[in-house]
Amino acid sequence: MTQFAVGDMVPDFTLPASNGEEITLSSFRGRKVVLYFYPKDNTPACTQEACDFRDALPQIEAKGAVVLGISPDELKSHGKFAEKYSLPFPLLSDKDHHVSELYGVWQLKKMYGREFWGVVRSTFLIDEEGRLIKEWRKLRVAGHTGDVVSVL
Repeated sequence: MTQFAVGDMVPDFTLPASNGEEITLSSFRGRKVVLYFYPKDNTPACTQEACDFRDALPQIEAKGAVVLGISPDELKSHGKFAEKYSLPFPLLSDKDHHVSELYGVWQLKKMYGREFWGVVRSTFLIDEEGRLIKEWRKLRVAGHTGDVVSVL
């Protein structure tokens, strides 16, 4: 698990996206990036989070930032999810959870008495040079997007 602190350069990566492109994080230099990791497409909390980011996108873009979502789901799932909820930002497929591991969000989780590996819902705010401004780990969806917008 990679650890980095506010002010550190975040790990760069390239992943396939729901819009058919390969997206490289460093290609957004010059703009802020809201990079959010979520467990699974079409689940209640993940759907709420994606729709909250969709609804706040005009405010986020007005502050010079882009939104990127990442989960281990397949591109086909991302495409259906983005279409169903009119998500105007790319969803990246981290099938082998390599990027999730780089950012320390691939962790052992417990639910209903069983343990499994998965993504811990987290958001990273990255500045125009690729440095970490703020991170939210193990976050609650309610009110989160508002927090991100206020920090921007």
